[in-house]
Amino acid sequence: MRAVTQQPKTQNGAASSGVKSFGLEWLWQSLQDVRFPSVLECGHLLSKTLEVLVRRHAKIYVGELLAPLQKGDASLWDHSRKTPLFLTEPFLSQLPAIPAGSLSAIFSWQLFDLLPRDALAEVMLRLYLYLEPGGVLFCLLREPYLPKGAECQWWLESLTSVGREGEASKPFAYPAVTNREIERMIPKGSVKTFLTRSGWREVLIIR
Repeated sequence: MRAVTQQPKTQNGAASSGVKSFGLEWLWQSLQDVRFPSVLECGHLLSKTLEVLVRRHAKIYVGELLAPLQKGDASLWDHSRKTPLFLTEPFLSQLPAIPAGSLSAIFSWQLFDLLPRDALAEVMLRLYLYLEPGGVLFCLLREPYLPKGAECQWWLESLTSVGREGEASKPFAYPAVTNREIERMIPKGSVKTFLTRSGWREVLIIR
């Protein structure tokens, strides 16, 4: 497991408070019979997330896919051609070794809103194939009217609430991803969506 990052602080020094998540509530309800879930965290492994998952007796994998996208890692692009090409395979190589069909849950947060369009399908499929039957990929997708927030960090405040840090000042580089696009990218399974008042959709992809 990689190093754990301490919780982000707001300007007044307090950790950002959690917001109730109906998507998370549904996720853990569907996994209630899984005694020791295997979970992939695709962002920073923050201390609160670690605490929540350890209490749930989870086996935790960490693949920090969000940070390279948020920081604009130049090594993930091929600039030798007229139109720069995103290097999807090197990007996915940052994931740990995970057996196919072994994960109960994946927390990808806003990953799909940060990826270039031509990389979405391959990344989505890779994560989907990690899921065991009945496993859930939890992601956050912004509504089109929310143009900024690419720098935000997310974590589990509890099993059923989400914490977020960030001033929502950095614009997104790509158009918002629609539910229809998500549905076309998964080979089978189902998609559930929970709307929030903050401009984010909680989208659950169930294998």
